Amino acid sequence: MVRIRVLVVDDHRIFAESLAAALAAEPDVEVAAAGSGPAALRCLERALAEGRRYDVLLVDADLGGKPTGGRPTVPVRAADEEGLVDGLSLVAGVRSAQPAVRTVVLAEKDDPRRAALALGAGACGWVAKDCSLSRLLAVIRGVLRGETHLPPALLTGVLKELTAARRHRTESERLVESLTPREREVLRCMVAGLGRKAVAERLYLSPHTVRTHMQNVLGKLGVHSTLAAVALARRAGVGPVDLAGDVVERGGQLA
Repeated sequence: MVRIRVLVVDDHRIFAESLAAALAAEPDVEVAAAGSGPAALRCLERALAEGRRYDVLLVDADLGGKPTGGRPTVPVRAADEEGLVDGLSLVAGVRSAQPAVRTVVLAEKDDPRRAALALGAGACGWVAKDCSLSRLLAVIRGVLRGETHLPPALLTGVLKELTAARRHRTESERLVESLTPREREVLRCMVAGLGRKAVAERLYLSPHTVRTHMQNVLGKLGVHSTLAAVALARRAGVGPVDLAGDVVERGGQLA
């Protein structure tokens, strides 16, 4: 018998253990539970190293006490303390690190915006925590067949949210395309959280020149702050500059 390996990720221990026990009663389901995002990542990495990866993750929408209401806030690889990874960050991190693993979000209540964000992060389904066990099992088996599952009442709202998000992304992409190559480079530094002095050092420019570029970026994007510019850049799919190489290079020089 081919067994489905499921990992329940929820920081409410009683709920996680009860759900795990219910799922484990199925003859073709093998289940484990993790109480936080970092714990879930460790379980996934350990299972992968041992050649017994998980098939499905059931992730609490409010993992860590933080609602899944925005874009991932922390890189999952940087999460080394319990509770540091929220539900949406975990979904996005798993999609990036182990794309074969299917994720399903478990929610206290239906919310079209949050469900759309979860799907955008890589989730394959959004299920109410109070749904029946048979319904949850149907979703688990369905996502393994490549299906996406949403409650019928959420379909219209989620489609509207996804359409609006695509419209905002298209507009953001158009604005970013108006930047010069140098201005886009400065924007990527801003997305990475670099200040004016750090950008100047990285790009071998004077702070005055960087200030001019930053002002031009804000003007062309139609925003009034670095925070707003970064948010728009992320909507357009603009990522940060790679700072890891800088650390290695500098470390080598110091050595």
